[in-house]
Amino acid sequence: MKHVFSTALVAASLAVAAPAFADPVQINAVTFAPRQASITQPFAQFVEEVNEMFAGEIEITWRGGPEVMPPFGQPEGVRNGAMGMTYTSPSYYQGLVPTSGTMNLSFMNYEEIAATDYHERMTELHAEQDLAFVGEIPATQLNFQIYMSGEITSLADLEGQRIRVFPALLPLVEALGAEPIVLPMPEIYTAMERGAIDGFMQGPNGGQAEQFEGIVSTVVQPGVYRAGFPVLMNMDLWNEMSPDLQERFTTFLREDFAPRMDFIWTEDITTERAAQEAAGFEFFVLEGEDAAAYEALAMDAAWATVAETAGEEIAAELRGMLDRQ
Repeated sequence: MKHVFSTALVAASLAVAAPAFADPVQINAVTFAPRQASITQPFAQFVEEVNEMFAGEIEITWRGGPEVMPPFGQPEGVRNGAMGMTYTSPSYYQGLVPTSGTMNLSFMNYEEIAATDYHERMTELHAEQDLAFVGEIPATQLNFQIYMSGEITSLADLEGQRIRVFPALLPLVEALGAEPIVLPMPEIYTAMERGAIDGFMQGPNGGQAEQFEGIVSTVVQPGVYRAGFPVLMNMDLWNEMSPDLQERFTTFLREDFAPRMDFIWTEDITTERAAQEAAGFEFFVLEGEDAAAYEALAMDAAWATVAETAGEEIAAELRGMLDRQ
């Protein structure tokens, strides 16, 4: 899939030139998905824009994806200094930051979430674990659907099925009576082809029609949650930046770049849906009260797990920011 991203003019107030004697902060970056994946294209644009507007102050070198460092190990690699930055899935490092997966647990868009104190609170929670949370690159439209190899005519058909998830999705799949299997994205196809899993959860834009034609039979809708991909930095490297540079860098990501990324996926989703129909995918769609009950189950199951791992008080605080009132 290809994107055509617009290049926005950056506010002149952000593009303050670095002193001539200062060396730029050199950041080696890695991503949870490969370079060619559509989901990494916003990060590619982020790197390009940062290197242009912060020339002389910050220089990001994107080293690659899972071939450079295993996806589930990237946040720890950043924390310990093996890598300077990662663009990752929020639930890939819940062992380090138990609240990280909450970035998925909302039906609000980026603008609505940014209006709360959620990102500031996540900055604090990451810092407690020696990680710098620069911000997130959002994709609210990319909620998570269930793709199954067999026919599905009711949610009861999912009971006992082995479904690939990432950690934030695990409580929902368990609540449905299915068996969650945690796997990185690049391993899904092989697991489906070999029958090691019966299905998987993924966003609606991932080229499933091309990749899984003849393997996926049914898509369960509606999708649940939202996508948002945190940009994390090594704390020592972060502290090489002056407070002024730190502020301008986070402001660029959170207030300029991220809002432009939230709704770029419409064309991809529409194109992929048509391709899935052409590939013979069937759609089992919950509607009305059934859809509302499914969405409530997804949220309640996930937040119950956050309360267990991070504590009821912090779970209630964060959910209050991420639930529409």
